[in-house]
Amino acid sequence: MNMTNEEYGRLVDSYSTPSPLIKNGVWAFLVGGTICTAGQLLSNLYQNWGLDQEQAGTAVSITLILAAALLTGLGCFDELAKHAGAGTLVPITGFANAMVSPALEFKSEGLVTGTAAKLFVVAGPVLVYGISASVIYGLILILLGAA
Repeated sequence: MNMTNEEYGRLVDSYSTPSPLIKNGVWAFLVGGTICTAGQLLSNLYQNWGLDQEQAGTAVSITLILAAALLTGLGCFDELAKHAGAGTLVPITGFANAMVSPALEFKSEGLVTGTAAKLFVVAGPVLVYGISASVIYGLILILLGAA
């Protein structure tokens, strides 16, 4: 069957159900906002417990990563993401979910070759390129005499 791109597009559109953009946008806003509000509340709590702002920020990051990883492991994060969509992609919780999900999919292959190895499917490239970029940036600063 020979079809042009336009004909194929019309065929796909005829079988696709329209996405409720307003509803999805509201859900993403509410869930993402709730995650960010929880982070701010945690930051205030940690600062009330005696941590300075930088230490509280670190503690909030650790807490949100732990919560997202735990919810992913329990299967709750995916259920939330079905309804909230992009609202769950608040960077730190989305990254934790992206790390834990592949590990769960490959747990049947064993603890080391399955779960542990797959934890770095997403994190590995991010860490490698992030560290490499920071080293190169630092070297450039030293060469330019700005450091």
